[in-house]
Amino acid sequence: MSYPGQVSIVESHLASFSHDVPAQLTVVLKYANFCLMSYSIDYFHSRIKAEIEGWPDGILADYARMVELLMEFGPNLRMPHSRAIGGGLFELRPRGREGTGRAFYCFVAGQRVVILHAFIKKTQETPEQELKIARKRMKEVQNG
Repeated sequence: MSYPGQVSIVESHLASFSHDVPAQLTVVLKYANFCLMSYSIDYFHSRIKAEIEGWPDGILADYARMVELLMEFGPNLRMPHSRAIGGGLFELRPRGREGTGRAFYCFVAGQRVVILHAFIKKTQETPEQELKIARKRMKEVQNG
């Protein structure tokens, strides 16, 4: 997924000085444009998306920013935005003045990310029950 009009902006800039730009650079720029936000986001169930949409505004805004980063960087997204839990499970770590959220996710074929489970943290430690839910759902996603 790329931003609307992005290719046309690059093409118009290239057209204005195309006699100075080698053909290889034109191809690289167009390729880089198409690679932006190359991961898609799916939700294990619509209830998870609804739960996240009900988060407090500050946490929700940070989550939205992190999802954009996740779409762009995929498995290369690291702390403080994302952390590997282990076994193919990851967490997004949105924060706001209202508190901290967690959204567990995994990667599946076709550059897809599946948001498995999400909640607002109430304690310093992530409750084991929340991790169990995410791991169970990840197994379901991976086993079809």
